[in-house]
Amino acid sequence: MRGIHKRFPGVHALSDVDLEIAAGEVVAIIGENGAGKSTLMNILGGVHQPNSGTIEISGTATKIRSVSEADAHGIGFVHQELNVLDNLDVGANVFLGREPRRFGLINRRKIAADTTPLLARLGLEIPPETPLSELSIGQQQMIEIAKALSKQARIIIMDEPTSSLTLTETERLLEVINDLREEGISVIYISHRLGEVRQCADRVVVLRDGKNAGELQRGEIEHDAMVSLMVGRELKRSAHERNEQEALTDGLSIINLRTTTYPDCEVNFQVKGGEILGMAGLVGAGRSELAQTVFGVDPAMGGSITLEGLPIQLGSARESIRSGIYLAPEDRKKTGLILEFDISQNISLASLKDHCSRLAIINRSSERNEAQRQVDALKIKTPSTATTAMNLSGGNQQKVVLGKWLSMSPKVIIFDEPTRGIDVGAKAEIYKLMRALADEGVAIWMISSDMEEVLGISDRIVVMHEGRITGELEHVEFSEEAVMHLAVGGRQVNAA
Repeated sequence: MRGIHKRFPGVHALSDVDLEIAAGEVVAIIGENGAGKSTLMNILGGVHQPNSGTIEISGTATKIRSVSEADAHGIGFVHQELNVLDNLDVGANVFLGREPRRFGLINRRKIAADTTPLLARLGLEIPPETPLSELSIGQQQMIEIAKALSKQARIIIMDEPTSSLTLTETERLLEVINDLREEGISVIYISHRLGEVRQCADRVVVLRDGKNAGELQRGEIEHDAMVSLMVGRELKRSAHERNEQEALTDGLSIINLRTTTYPDCEVNFQVKGGEILGMAGLVGAGRSELAQTVFGVDPAMGGSITLEGLPIQLGSARESIRSGIYLAPEDRKKTGLILEFDISQNISLASLKDHCSRLAIINRSSERNEAQRQVDALKIKTPSTATTAMNLSGGNQQKVVLGKWLSMSPKVIIFDEPTRGIDVGAKAEIYKLMRALADEGVAIWMISSDMEEVLGISDRIVVMHEGRITGELEHVEFSEEAVMHLAVGGRQVNAA
């Protein structure tokens, strides 16, 4: 790719960007949110066309006008945002648009036969006939990867492929990438998880503000070197530890709560005001479903919750919001934002009554002022608050979700995968924000599949396995081994 330029309304997303990749090479593309990584790959994958620039494959000038043309050139794409249909089964998703036929009818037996080894390759022990709607987001992400593998692509683009994967699933994916390299297949790997980049990349290409910022060869790929090129400045690493002088208060208590996902399992724990409680567990453990039940999106099968000692009505998101319990959900596009609305409209959505007159007329000036305050506070990269949410990068979309709740007065914030798809610089900002909220007495419940995040940010950790709390770890007990032991169903060993 040579001299690639891409403009969107109000945004020069890519400016004279170059990229090369050799056969059998793993090239990582890194950069902060809005650096242009996904845009560049969307051009290679046929989703967008450049305003100018050239693409050559095997030395031949090529125009890629559509996704189908990218497929024909052997380019597979695993998108950051899921591109699956949950009304179909796993096999149908893997071979969507390429269904084998017999006597003019879809050959479901062949689909199942061809899908099974792909799932096994990725460590998924599920039948191809499984409805996609029954899978977790992490499992659905693996189905996207299986789809790309099924096309026998020469180049596979992986845009944040591990954002919803567990540690075990991530390790398996890195093994698959190594196998692809040995088979002569090129992999373009986009990730904010720099540890993974260091493990798998032969070369790192860094973008900053839509331009090439530098490259690192295999022997140069180190955390500090990557961060320096990404952000153009040194990031101060802070110890995300609670001020021990701050007294913890009664926060959110979950008492004998049972969810529709695990109706036979009672859950008990507390999130105290002034602390960050990390919740770890493997995909499918029931963490997100528990959060949705507490927030009132999903019905409870039993139990109760209290806030500062007072009972809160279960099954009512309106009651939760009124009480100051807010949820930043795992899937921002599906349940966190209205993509067609602009930033102002999204941020004011939950607090619209605060921006309305007595005649229920929305005060657009008030709405914009609050949105601008959140844009400034969260450093959301956008031309203006009138930008629609769908035109923001994934990380900036996540910041808009957070801005919606921070514009109100939270007592409890449930962060479900708060930094999924967010770059290293923005992660530091989110962590600083979480700590500041906790220092103000807010109870922070953080659900995360990122082990480094759970261990580095939490004051206390609870671990779930198949709908049950298997253990609770105080700060002095934190270790990756202790968390994983509990996450796979092991019993907690209390120190003497």
